[in-house]
Amino acid sequence: MNVLIIQNVTSEGPGTIADHLRTNNFPFTCIDLERGHSLPDSAPFSHVVILGGPMAVYEMDRTPYLKDEALFIEKAVGAGKHVLGVCLGAQMLAHVLGAHVYPGRQKEIGWYNVALTDDGMKDTCMAELAVEDKRIAHVFQWHGDTFDLPHGALRLASSDLFPNQAFRYSDRVYALQFHIEVTPGIVTGWLRNEKGIDHPLIDRRSREIYAPYLKRAEGFYRAFWGT
Repeated sequence: MNVLIIQNVTSEGPGTIADHLRTNNFPFTCIDLERGHSLPDSAPFSHVVILGGPMAVYEMDRTPYLKDEALFIEKAVGAGKHVLGVCLGAQMLAHVLGAHVYPGRQKEIGWYNVALTDDGMKDTCMAELAVEDKRIAHVFQWHGDTFDLPHGALRLASSDLFPNQAFRYSDRVYALQFHIEVTPGIVTGWLRNEKGIDHPLIDRRSREIYAPYLKRAEGFYRAFWGT
């Protein structure tokens, strides 16, 4: 196994994804497109992870490297790579798979419950996020955009505000609108310059929920890496 992690912005790093890979001695390469890193040849990599960012898929002209990234993702999916998209990464996957990406009715910032669908409860990765065998997952959200479900994809999680919270395409491609990779430190860093939200409440909730959240995230990682 060899993993490529694509950062769209320096401030949104791989968090617990990289921690899990290091702990298990899985080889990985992390590139930061905002810092000018080039996308490598995808051939050596069995798994590709695309992380988040504040930019919009429908405004690629403002962030030109997203165009090359979209082509890279399309080739990776076509080559049968295992692909995981997180937040913007999920929106990029939806775009590459032919679905519409657009602004949602309002932003989601903080800890939310999402409902796992029947397909989500049956899915070996997604079911690991279920809270105490219930049909919900506690997840951290930071997004305003959303997407339609790509043709041929299975919806794995949903909410009233954003019906498409997670999907699987084929048996190797996963898109998560929420941030599975966050740590309390990451959350605090993102909140530092954000106005108009209850920082102390979100920080306190992060500390309370982190241990069980990490345990469920690690279950997802194990299933995704196939180990």
